[in-house]
Amino acid sequence: MVVVMNLSAGPEHIAAVKERLEQNGFEIHMIRGVKRLVIGAVGDRQVIDSLGLEAMPGVERVVPIMKPYKLVSREAKGENTLVKVKDVVIGGRELVVIAGPCAVESREQLLNTARSVRRAGARMLRGGAFKPRTSPYSFQGLQVEGLKLLAEASAETGLATVTEVVDEASLELAMEYVDMVQVGARNMQNFSLLRMVGRSAKPVLLKRGLSATVEEWLMAAEYIVSEGNENVVLCERGIRTFENATRNTLDLSAVPLVKELSHLPVIVDPSHATGNRRLVAPVSRAAVAVGADGLIIEVHPDPARALSDGPQSLTPEEFDSLTKQLGTVAAAVGREFSRGE
Repeated sequence: MVVVMNLSAGPEHIAAVKERLEQNGFEIHMIRGVKRLVIGAVGDRQVIDSLGLEAMPGVERVVPIMKPYKLVSREAKGENTLVKVKDVVIGGRELVVIAGPCAVESREQLLNTARSVRRAGARMLRGGAFKPRTSPYSFQGLQVEGLKLLAEASAETGLATVTEVVDEASLELAMEYVDMVQVGARNMQNFSLLRMVGRSAKPVLLKRGLSATVEEWLMAAEYIVSEGNENVVLCERGIRTFENATRNTLDLSAVPLVKELSHLPVIVDPSHATGNRRLVAPVSRAAVAVGADGLIIEVHPDPARALSDGPQSLTPEEFDSLTKQLGTVAAAVGREFSRGE
């Protein structure tokens, strides 16, 4: 449930409500909105009525949350969460584009890509330093060296950075070098990893699992938020179905649905969804049209030589062409996108 405090509630009123809840075994989470404070309480619903919370000074109302995901639900917080990554805000009026190579391969490759995507309007740089691959013989990433290159690219271009973490060791290393950590589709239900990133201070990009339902996806986000990290961005990247014409089946309906169910921002990954660079631009436009807060797009200076996901990576020229189209689509749905030209 959530306890909505009224505008006149003072610190002593909030403290009294917290104390009563904690004395009755509830786990407390403070949810601070623009206009008011909400106290999220996770515990035994059977005792709610006996606590007399609605009669306490400063309490406006008590709202039971019926969804299994409590803290990330729209019931817990009516206004949209804004996630700040360096100087970038995801979830506001601005459409945020994240771009870069699937994997960091070399200094030249990453810096050239970072410069080109920044000129084209990207606000964040993606690049994999730790690559969980289906085959153990595939390129697994440069690891620490890749993280250092991401930090160098960020220092030169000003782009915020995001990279995937796969375990405790990679998380500890990434904390030092990047601005946001990603939990990939294969790890969406790695609950120990979710708890670890939840205890970290870094914003988290949480990708939907290969065959995850919307509820399972939101429950994974709940693991992170329940550990104290509210800076979670959800990423729809397609799910596995019987269709094999594309790499995955992009569930665009999930974008407006999740924004109705949850206050967390939602972005779309058209690269992994389609697996085909020719489809990335039209799918990107569609994602913006249905309300996505951003896009994460793979860009490589020479896709034919890419060590990972070359067929779905745009060239810098193709990415530049795409971003020229995004402003018009964004404006049509009440969003803003500027290439900074």
